[in-house]
Amino acid sequence: MREYIVPALVLLACLPARAQTAPAPWKAIQDAKSACQILVPPDWVPLGETAGAAVFHDSTTAIAVVTSQPGQAFKPLIAVLLKAMDIPKEKVFENSATRIFYQDKTSRGPEDTNAFSSSVPAKGGTCSCHVVVVPRIAEDVAKKIALSLSAVPDKT
Repeated sequence: MREYIVPALVLLACLPARAQTAPAPWKAIQDAKSACQILVPPDWVPLGETAGAAVFHDSTTAIAVVTSQPGQAFKPLIAVLLKAMDIPKEKVFENSATRIFYQDKTSRGPEDTNAFSSSVPAKGGTCSCHVVVVPRIAEDVAKKIALSLSAVPDKT
């Protein structure tokens, strides 16, 4: 009897693992020029026919926009500009030669929004992203979208 119990237990232990499915992969949203991209969760959808934007439910719940600025040299923000933009130091998460990432709006209530911006260098310019979400959308999701900003890889 014992020789049947061990294989049965192993089989039963494998069933829950088999029933779990991997989360759907995030999808790429490119700007109108196909130079820059962000990744958004699978339940976000492109905003109408517009390239470069995706929403969750609708644009008043959550929206992410990606743009490219050809010819605009990428460089970190200087202190005077950060002060003029009224961005507190604790809301600047990265300001380096490879990425600018900050929170430019903090929610003051359940229907007020949080907003995050990021920029990275691109071939011949700069890629930028802006993500706006209401508080019921996890800030980590908005941050992950903003941090996914990149130039579109060359197709070679």
